Amino acid sequence: MPESPEVQALADELDARMRGHEITAVDVVEFRIGKTRSRPPESLVGQHVVDVARHGKLLDIGFGDGDRLVVSLGRHGWARWAGADTATDAAADAQATTGDDAAAVSEPPPPTLATLVFDDGTAVELTDAGNWVSLGVWVVDDPTEVPAVSKLGPDPAAADFSRAQFDRAFAGRRKQVKAVLQEQESLAGIGNAYSDEILHAAKISPVVHAAALGDDELDRLFDATVGVVSSAIAARHGIPIDRLKATKVAAMRAHGRSGEPCPVCADTIRDFSFASTTAQYCPTCQTGGELLPLKPA
Repeated sequence: MPESPEVQALADELDARMRGHEITAVDVVEFRIGKTRSRPPESLVGQHVVDVARHGKLLDIGFGDGDRLVVSLGRHGWARWAGADTATDAAADAQATTGDDAAAVSEPPPPTLATLVFDDGTAVELTDAGNWVSLGVWVVDDPTEVPAVSKLGPDPAAADFSRAQFDRAFAGRRKQVKAVLQEQESLAGIGNAYSDEILHAAKISPVVHAAALGDDELDRLFDATVGVVSSAIAARHGIPIDRLKATKVAAMRAHGRSGEPCPVCADTIRDFSFASTTAQYCPTCQTGGELLPLKPA
């Protein structure tokens, strides 16, 4: 799932290449991605891009006539330049899902669900590699008209993100701390991968309730949340969008590293079941040696 560091890098590259250019054509292959039926993406033809921004995990493309194209990348959505080599991102998708390099090599590129063509001849393809359509697009006057944007909590990458905002997300919550980290209404932009990285850096069990965290643990979690997200955004800056997913996979210290030695203590990184997916943790660093449950295959 795309998370804030990669989506920010995607927004930056799209802004650098698309700003000032006119959309000359829009080709929607999968009609289900359109969430504003009275204002389809095709209505943007003839407009010029004025900026590209990020809200949590969502893209927000602004146009000169005041329209905003908000793109939810969903579970497996992404963007690529038409004609680009798609093998790198396909491999990263497969490896992130299976951990199998052989499977990654054979994975086909994700299908294109919509294409935006610009006046300089370049085109951006919106893709979705999932088994169901999770990509969604809205044409609106204000991004807060999109429910996924309006409900977002504070962003740990924002310059004005504060400890008070963090404490409001966690204090007294009888909910597993990993779930709070991924709850977009509490903190914007964090998903399965970066929540694993944050908890590993903070040396906190992913399944402990937020209400049970002591002051020292909350201090470590705040520092790790801001540090991991901010450093990842900085590290992804300037990485071409066709390499972002692979770069994310390569940078992980705990997430996706099941069976490998922990880079801190050398214990074995392990899987555990979380919601409808699998996540990773270090027993020595995070759970006092306790092994978390993994559902049978």
